[in-house]
Amino acid sequence: MRTIGLSGAEWLAVLRIGLGLWWLESWRHKDKKDWFERGTGIGWAVGVAAKHRWAFVRSGFGAVVTPRPKVMAYVVVYAELALGLGLTLGFLTPIALVGAIVLNLLYFLLMIHDWAEQGQNSMMVLISVVGLFGMSWQTWSLDEAWGLFP
Repeated sequence: MRTIGLSGAEWLAVLRIGLGLWWLESWRHKDKKDWFERGTGIGWAVGVAAKHRWAFVRSGFGAVVTPRPKVMAYVVVYAELALGLGLTLGFLTPIALVGAIVLNLLYFLLMIHDWAEQGQNSMMVLISVVGLFGMSWQTWSLDEAWGLFP
């Protein structure tokens, strides 16, 4: 593989780190007090899910998220932090990439009506898939330094 400036593995690491920073920014800009104390994030999502065009999204969200808004607020916020740290540092990277794919697909499904969100989520899924199948943990990662996932 011919590349400019960096090796192919290094470019994949750049992509992985960039995705991790994107997740960290998603975590950073959330008003944690609003999410945890007032339930604004999950409350907003409950409203979106309630009007969703697909019944399985409405019922699934109603069964899993709506009954436990505080727990789900913590799950979402700290999942984004964990993904950001895992991908940026390259720690348990394959697990973080699969988690990123799942979370972005869930966001994509919930926000099916919002084209701006669809673009962000589809690009993050694409980057995650490339990072996973390109084994982006081979360079500049704790996984590589500690010999995990050879």
